[in-house]
Amino acid sequence: MKKVNFLFGVHCHQPVGNFEHVIEENYQKSYLPFIEVMSRYPRIKFSFHFSGILYDYFMDKHPDFIEKLKELVKRGQAEVLTGGYYEPVLCTLPEKDCIGQIEVSNNFIKQKLGYVPRGLWLTERIWEPSLPKTLSQAGIDFVTVDDTHFTSAGFSEEDTFGYYVSEDEGKTINIFPINKKMRYLIPPEETINYLGSVATEKGDRAVVLADDGEKFGGWPGTHQWVYTERYLERLLNMLQDNSEWIQTINFSEYLENYPPLGRVYLPTASYFEMMEWSLPASSGKDFDRLLRDLEHTPYKEQALKFLKGGFFRNFFAKYPESNNMHKKMLYVSQKLSSLTKKKGLFGKEGEHDPLIQKATMELYQGQCNCAYWHGVFGGLYLDFLRKAVYEHLIAAENLIDQYSKGEDKFIDLIYTDFDKDGQEEILISSNLLNLYLSPHKGATVFEIDYRPKKLNLLNTLARREETYHQKILQGASGGGGGEVASIHDRVIFKEQGLEKLLSYDKNRRICFIDHVLDKDISLENFYTSDYSEIGDFTTEPYRVFPKKKDKEIDITCVRDGLVNLNGKQLPIQVKKQLILYAGQSMINVSYEVTNLSEEKLEFAFAPELNLSFLSGGESSFYLLLDEDRYNQEDIMEVEDLSKIAIVDENTKLSVSLQADLAYNLWFFKVFTVSQSEAGFEKNFQGIAVIPRWKLELLPGGKWSNRLVFRIEE
Repeated sequence: MKKVNFLFGVHCHQPVGNFEHVIEENYQKSYLPFIEVMSRYPRIKFSFHFSGILYDYFMDKHPDFIEKLKELVKRGQAEVLTGGYYEPVLCTLPEKDCIGQIEVSNNFIKQKLGYVPRGLWLTERIWEPSLPKTLSQAGIDFVTVDDTHFTSAGFSEEDTFGYYVSEDEGKTINIFPINKKMRYLIPPEETINYLGSVATEKGDRAVVLADDGEKFGGWPGTHQWVYTERYLERLLNMLQDNSEWIQTINFSEYLENYPPLGRVYLPTASYFEMMEWSLPASSGKDFDRLLRDLEHTPYKEQALKFLKGGFFRNFFAKYPESNNMHKKMLYVSQKLSSLTKKKGLFGKEGEHDPLIQKATMELYQGQCNCAYWHGVFGGLYLDFLRKAVYEHLIAAENLIDQYSKGEDKFIDLIYTDFDKDGQEEILISSNLLNLYLSPHKGATVFEIDYRPKKLNLLNTLARREETYHQKILQGASGGGGGEVASIHDRVIFKEQGLEKLLSYDKNRRICFIDHVLDKDISLENFYTSDYSEIGDFTTEPYRVFPKKKDKEIDITCVRDGLVNLNGKQLPIQVKKQLILYAGQSMINVSYEVTNLSEEKLEFAFAPELNLSFLSGGESSFYLLLDEDRYNQEDIMEVEDLSKIAIVDENTKLSVSLQADLAYNLWFFKVFTVSQSEAGFEKNFQGIAVIPRWKLELLPGGKWSNRLVFRIEE
């Protein structure tokens, strides 16, 4: 009789920072009913993986669920897979953190479930060739990846019914390919038929079905067919009825009973959709056209294999906001590592000090993968997920500084290539604020952390073109070729007014972007990015001259640039001075603009600030304009103003900008349009505040002004 081994596993996860009601809904619709059904079929073996976010939630809200899991493990039905506790993309972490996250997960599983895990669920199945060494050092015997990883390495489907050994620096790991066909075979009959088609007389083949647990009830509409229509029970009944030739077996048992199929070296890979999403912006925009052009060529298969070998880290190049979070994480991790072998202020060993242990867990939560990427499921466009990442990273940094500096007021300055672009940035840290400045990119400020609230006030996201925007527009206009959005999607898009939001930014949405504009540019032009800079100060390099006193840091930034007026390029100088103080949540910013030409110059000068500290989104704040409360609008212009304050009623935090010279204010909310499993979404990303002055400068003339940026509780 022909036989086959069936390895069944589920992976369950919710992002750090996700809403509690979302986690609870998935518990009630997916996690609990799945485990309850599986417990009624003790002969059907399976594997499960829950991320630490869920374990923490279960321990707090549903401790009885942990006991249900423990019982399944105790009776030998379930195998537990470990992973990075807070579901990081392991290969993007320092190796110490990678191993540390796995150890936290292993310890929880040992203590609460009574099991020593041998296998690991690889986050988003993101593989890099260095992982065998790291995973081996963490005590991992095996890992699961998609069979498309093997396809991109030249393997056929016939080669993937088992497991392979891979190595790095002589350290080995066993790799099981997850069968893509099995993930898409919905009727149980099709599953059984497919297993029959690959069964052999030898009976040594393994077919792996491992997928997201949320598909078993958590996704829209799935609870009905998985449980009400009894899909899962029908599948399990069929497996039992055919148990003479279908053996349900766990990964560890298969490893003990069957040898590997060979040695393998996999390229960088994830599932195919992830690799498409991670393509650089220029490649992603042309992805559909590329596939269309390749349709009738002999090179299609080779090209598809190449595209399947895309690279997750491209997200850090594609989205500067993702890179900012990632490099902040690396920066905090390095600060923590430098302390772990030192003694604390009170003589305690570093890595065993309670402050350091707490900081480590905060860092690990800030490494949760979901906010770092964008696809149908990625959360980069969700500001509350980015906010959670920054909260945990800033919390870790606060604990590190508390450990090393105590409670004293301080202010420090360092030069470092923070974002790893080959140019040094200036990082200023005090007991109340972090301020990060890019001298080579317009002397702009790209991060301001208010440390007592653990908030990055510049947790912003630029409006940028995505490939699905073009599909919508092509469908709406009837032009173009290739795949376009469905009629339903286009109707929803139009009904929600999302087409009006498809303007794309020229710069990152950060602070103190120095615009030199034609004096007649309107707010509408600026909001829709339908304008041109007449100066070269927004992203070009400034010379910087930092000074540090005992409790004060002064950074003077100077650029001798050009303004395009009257058909000529004429020289002007912009000098920007930032002063910060220990123990104060205030930034003094002084500007001086000098006409270096021999002609009279007329233009508008407008430093742009973008802020995102609003805990309840666009509905949680109000404006004070010269102390008068103002009903906020999506876009507005106010003349003759000297101060604006944004007050967040949820956090009781106020951020204000006051100028010595009255200004014309441009203000608007920033919205992006993104795609998720629920369709197209309008995402609030923060607010833009642009004070604007019209300058008339005679030859040699100067204009000076001082702004005070203040954060208050």
